[in-house]
Amino acid sequence: MRSTIADGIHYFGLTGFPLAVLRVHSDSEHSPSHPHDLTEVEHSHDFCELVIVTQGRAMHMLEGNAFPVTAGDVFLLQGHQRHYFYERERLDLINIMYDPEKIALPENELRRMPGYCAMFMLEPAYRRQHRFASRLHLKRVPLARVERLSEEMEKECLDDIPGREVALRAKLMELMVYLSRAYTDSDTTEAHALLRVGNVIGALENDFSRDWKLEDLLDIAHMSRSNLMRVFRKATGQTPIEYLVRLRIQKAMEMLRNTDLTITEIALEVGFNDSNYFTRQFRRILGESPRAFRQGKS
Repeated sequence: MRSTIADGIHYFGLTGFPLAVLRVHSDSEHSPSHPHDLTEVEHSHDFCELVIVTQGRAMHMLEGNAFPVTAGDVFLLQGHQRHYFYERERLDLINIMYDPEKIALPENELRRMPGYCAMFMLEPAYRRQHRFASRLHLKRVPLARVERLSEEMEKECLDDIPGREVALRAKLMELMVYLSRAYTDSDTTEAHALLRVGNVIGALENDFSRDWKLEDLLDIAHMSRSNLMRVFRKATGQTPIEYLVRLRIQKAMEMLRNTDLTITEIALEVGFNDSNYFTRQFRRILGESPRAFRQGKS
C-alpha cells in the first residue's frame, strides 16, 4: 500500500492557526466525512493528531502493526507515523490536529506532569511493545467531558472571531491537562510503567537545579539502572543526565535574555557548581559561549 502525506495546509490553511478539529463519522458506505478525510487510506502527517474514539470500534493499522480501538480510547499520533483504520463498525472519531511548535505550547510546564510525559511523550514510542495496552481509555463520564472540550474547540475553529487563537491554545492546554491527569489514574500495568518514567521527567522539570544523582532517579522510577536508561533514551533520545543538562541550559538561556545576573550567578542558579563546566556545556550544545549568546540575544 502506498502511503499518502497529509499536508497541514489542507487542514490549517495557508496562514491559518495550526489547530483544527475534524470529526469522522462512519456511515454504511464509509463516505468521507470531510474533503481531506484519509481515515481508510494509509497516510502520515507533519503535525500531531490527538485521536478521540467517541463511538464504535475498528482496527487501527499503525506503522505496520494492527491494534483494536473502541469508544473511549484516546491516543496521540506524532508526525510522520503511517496509519489508517479498517473494519470500521459505527466508528466515530474526533481528530484534533495541531502543530506543537507553531502553537508554542508551554512544554516545560506540561512536562512537569507525569501523566503528560507518559501519554504524550512515552506512550507513542512504546505502544508497539505494549500492544497498545498503554493507551488511555476513558469511561463514559470523562469521555463526555473530553467531547465537550473538543466541541468548544471546534466551535472556536468555525466561528473565526477575534481572540480565536488565544482561546484555542487555552482550550488545547486544558484538554491536555485533563487527559494527563486521567492517564495518571490509569490502571493498566503498561501505563504504570510509563508513569514511572514520567515521574522522573516531571521531577527533573520541577527541580532542575537540584544536585541530582542517578540513584535518586532510580528511586523515583523504581526501576533498574539498565531499564531506566533504555526506556528514557527511547522516549527522549537522551540519558536522564543529558536531559537534565539540556534542561538547565534552556533555563540559563532564558536568564541570559531576561536578567542582569552574571554568568557565574546564572550557572549556580540553574544547578552548575562550576561556571567553567557550565560554559563548556553551553558551547557544546549551542555552539557559542554564554557571553556571546547574551550579546547576540539570539
